[in-house]
Amino acid sequence: MAELINLNKARKAREREQAKAKAAENRVRFGRTKGETVVARLEAERARRDLEGKKRED
Repeated sequence: MAELINLNKARKAREREQAKAKAAENRVRFGRTKGETVVARLEAERARRDLEGKKRED
């Protein structure tokens, strides 16, 4: 006798695996390393400080 499977569980498991694969691909394609994130934050902070320093007093 063949083993019975729940089609709903099989479908959901297949979709879950596809979502994991898509997420891994997106992490590689769009993700930034921690170092890149830190550098971007520091550059933004430096630019903000430079802009604040150049403001005129009214």
